[in-house]
Amino acid sequence: MRIVIAKSLLAGLLSLLASLAISFTFVPMLGGEVAGAGLVMTIVCPLAISIPASAVLFSQSERVRRAEARASDALAKLAAAYEELRLQSRQDGLTGLLNRSAFLEELQLLSRQGVTGALVFLDLDHFKSINDRDGHATGDEVLRRTGQILATYMGQFNIAGRLGGEEFALFQGGLAVEEMSRWCEDIRELIEGMHVRSASRSIVSVSASIGAIHCVSGFDPDECLRAADVNLYEAKSLGRNRVVSSV
Repeated sequence: MRIVIAKSLLAGLLSLLASLAISFTFVPMLGGEVAGAGLVMTIVCPLAISIPASAVLFSQSERVRRAEARASDALAKLAAAYEELRLQSRQDGLTGLLNRSAFLEELQLLSRQGVTGALVFLDLDHFKSINDRDGHATGDEVLRRTGQILATYMGQFNIAGRLGGEEFALFQGGLAVEEMSRWCEDIRELIEGMHVRSASRSIVSVSASIGAIHCVSGFDPDECLRAADVNLYEAKSLGRNRVVSSV
């Protein structure tokens, strides 16, 4: 309000100065004299008209400015909420990793970008027995901890997702063929070394079977996923808690 009043008074002062300048310039040229009632009118009229009119104009402008600011703030909050919902729709609620559809979408994008690397299918061994023996809360903790381990591998060309149940998938961009087996072993060892206790405080044994395939530039995501799944099945058939990889 103070700003509106100040602007209105300034507008009145400028109007007064303009009125005086015009009067003292043109009235003498027409043979008149600026004095008496004429001088009073020259002073009073611009003040009486410009100050109220300016106050209304500036007040309306201020209301419009505030409304635009509120609208801009509301749009920013709406955009942030939309982005939050978009991210949530792509995340697995328990582990925070990409969900199945988001992982497959990102894998397709990496393929189109010509990225090479290792694709991994990972399955927690005997997970159902953990739920049955130690309870679903312990099983959820195992899934969360697995998600934390896999999330450390996420980056610009690296993605990790929970495909459902106890199944996870990773893609490590730029990983060479000779590096793939060691990388998978590191993940397997991290999961095997996971320290989880049940509600009864007993240590929960956790391990994972891993199937990996090296993907060349322009790879077919579906074909690579099937190949990784075949290697995962072989890892399970060989006794679980191991890595089977191929190129």
